[in-house]
Amino acid sequence: MPARLRPTAPIAADAILVGDPGRALMLAQELLEQPKMSNHARGLWGYSGVTPAGDELTIQATGMGGPSAAVVLADLAELGVKRAIRVGTCASLGDLGLGDLMVVEEAQPFRGSFVRPETTKEPRDGVRPDAALSARLKERLPGATTGNAVSLDSLHDPERGLPSLLAEVADMQTATLLEAAATFEVAAAAVLVVAEKADAGQLPDEELEKAAKRAGSASSEVLST
Repeated sequence: MPARLRPTAPIAADAILVGDPGRALMLAQELLEQPKMSNHARGLWGYSGVTPAGDELTIQATGMGGPSAAVVLADLAELGVKRAIRVGTCASLGDLGLGDLMVVEEAQPFRGSFVRPETTKEPRDGVRPDAALSARLKERLPGATTGNAVSLDSLHDPERGLPSLLAEVADMQTATLLEAAATFEVAAAAVLVVAEKADAGQLPDEELEKAAKRAGSASSEVLST
């Protein structure tokens, strides 16, 4: 039995991962026919079912931050997940606007991570997603940009602020999730929705839902091939 998830329905070999449990439910209703809740332990809602194309798919919430995402992925790997795509949110550090989508080419952990615990405040080497999954995401998301993400312990640390790095966006879990995927031999990729920008505020909920559905639909198509 996995350490944290308590599956109540079969877990598919392919999974879409989201931080927010509510977004997991929304995508399950959008992408699966008659989805069944596969986990509710610890508030990490997960759903399994079949897509309209007939492919089995699990949609699982990972919680907030890298440590939570890493331990959820460890449990999913134990349950048989082989491929996973993160559909997440991020803050723009540059030109990307609210609602834009970015397929991650590389993610850089900025402080400690669950997989490689450290206390340094300096950036570390980046980690790359699965090349095949990322290439197919780019094909199915015309107009989406590609770029680098930096993953932080917190996006709202008033004593530090956001780092000045060669990255287009910042989030709280992509780098750690990709590190964990490599550790547990899960092919993984990520597509992020820009939900925050310093000079533009936050993306309205309706627009965020629309962008997440677009990213989720593309991810489902990628995992069906």
